Amino acid sequence: MNCYEIREQIYSYMDGELTLWRMRAVSIHLSECPPCASGMEFKVVLRASVAQRSAEALPSELQGRILALIAAERSGAE
Repeated sequence: MNCYEIREQIYSYMDGELTLWRMRAVSIHLSECPPCASGMEFKVVLRASVAQRSAEALPSELQGRILALIAAERSGAE
């Protein structure tokens, strides 16, 4: 695999969505290519940061407004 192919498949690799053969090929490439390995590390940290921030609770006022908008949209569609 080359660096372009790795960039195209890195998120599928991170999510475990590749075949066993492709997972192994990506792993081998990452172990032999410092720039791709560094890029992978950045993506892992970025993904963890986004996940942590999106897990924070919404302020109750904002949550109420969103739920009201959803209810209004549903009642208008029926």
